[in-house]
Amino acid sequence: MIQERFAPRLKQAAFADIADESEENIDPFRAWSVMMKGEKPGGHGERCVAVGTLDMALWDLAAKIADVPLCLHIAAHGPKTPIKTVQAYAGGGYYYPQSDAESLIDEARKIRDLGYTHFKLKIGNAPLTQDLTRIEAVSKIMSDSRNVAVDAMNSYGRTAAMETAAALAPFNLWWFEDICDPLDFETLAEVVRSYDGAVAAGESLFSVAEAKLLDAHGGIRKAKDILLFDPVHCYGLPGYLQIIKEFEARGWGRQSFWPHGGHLFTLHVVQGLGLGGTEVNPLCFQPFGGIADDAAVIGGCVSAPELPGIGFEARSAARRAFAGLLGDSW
Repeated sequence: MIQERFAPRLKQAAFADIADESEENIDPFRAWSVMMKGEKPGGHGERCVAVGTLDMALWDLAAKIADVPLCLHIAAHGPKTPIKTVQAYAGGGYYYPQSDAESLIDEARKIRDLGYTHFKLKIGNAPLTQDLTRIEAVSKIMSDSRNVAVDAMNSYGRTAAMETAAALAPFNLWWFEDICDPLDFETLAEVVRSYDGAVAAGESLFSVAEAKLLDAHGGIRKAKDILLFDPVHCYGLPGYLQIIKEFEARGWGRQSFWPHGGHLFTLHVVQGLGLGGTEVNPLCFQPFGGIADDAAVIGGCVSAPELPGIGFEARSAARRAFAGLLGDSW
């Protein structure tokens, strides 16, 4: 899609069509309009990620041309001045094909030793008894089950969702994420009504139209629940900002937004827009998961690199990956 559809539109556009008012830099919003020209609503498929990937590169370019970190470049759409540090949690906790319990405990210890105070692990693809054992083990490493979130990866039908919610209730978990099919708002709302803890939803919804349905029919609560919309999956930052604007008009605060992603772009988005916090993938999805090589996690909080753009250059593994594609001159 990038090669045949969206990149050619950018390449064929006149510079004036994608330039900012100074005519010295890229305007990612105007470039986004060029990419999306003629695209019909809905039918997202992989289109949203193709556009979002190019949009991420355009924001990196625009901030590099402006010679500022990306969070500063996008802060005009948030608190005007980026927040200095961001509360973060470590994502991971996937099932291990062998020695699952021992490997998960080792992973949680590494996460804790890096300075993260909160950890999210996966559930829903093993018997419930095994998942509860995994939660108990990680809770001991992270000091308290309230520092642990679980992600079912949209795996439950109604019966399993209700059974699991009842079993999770005594843990007082940080949150219960992606419970059922992302468009099964009826099941989500039923779980929310019966589950006193926080739920997190929205990662697999890719447009403002779908986001409005979640708010209208998913039963989610402004004072408690978490919005996980992914800036890259939502057709990039312009699409993500549409969702923020819509939810603010409905009474939601920006502290409810914890974007899915786990890489430096989402960290900049949270800092620049003044959102609640961010996911970080310090051990998985390498070389792009995690923060800068020389950055410290202090009290569970992180900051984006103070380099122009996204700052992938601050990750040596990412530099090597780019150099392998583009040559050592990169």
